[in-house]
Amino acid sequence: MAGLEIGSEAPDFTLLEAPGKKVTLSEELKKGPVVLVFYPADFTSVCQEELCTFRDALAEYNDIGANVLGVSVDGIFSHKAFKEANDIQFPLLSDWEKNVIKAYDIVYDNLAGMKNVAKRSVFVIDVDQTIVYAWVSEDPGKLPPFDEVKMAVEKLA
Repeated sequence: MAGLEIGSEAPDFTLLEAPGKKVTLSEELKKGPVVLVFYPADFTSVCQEELCTFRDALAEYNDIGANVLGVSVDGIFSHKAFKEANDIQFPLLSDWEKNVIKAYDIVYDNLAGMKNVAKRSVFVIDVDQTIVYAWVSEDPGKLPPFDEVKMAVEKLA
């Protein structure tokens, strides 16, 4: 399985959420732990189900003091439409240059003809930028174990 391991330092990044609006991981970690959700593409059924599940649990994560960030290689305008269509209340960040998926070692070389997209993965990152939970799927149709993710975050509370 590819991806960064538990105990390693999460690579910092700054990505666009919207025109002129950037999000930096190290800045987000000053507010609390981060659940970093990588997904292959906006407007695909499994990605929609995954992100809507995180959307529905967002209040629980926020109550624990954690923030959720979604990341894919889609552009900011696709993200905006996807967020609006699904009422997603957390940032969706555009890794348009594909540097972050490479840094996290979660690149699908070819997924249904799409080159170099994110493997479905979830990383829970503590405020000291340490990865405390990592899940990476080689199967794009597989959803993350949401209960495991939530337990990893609760341990940080």
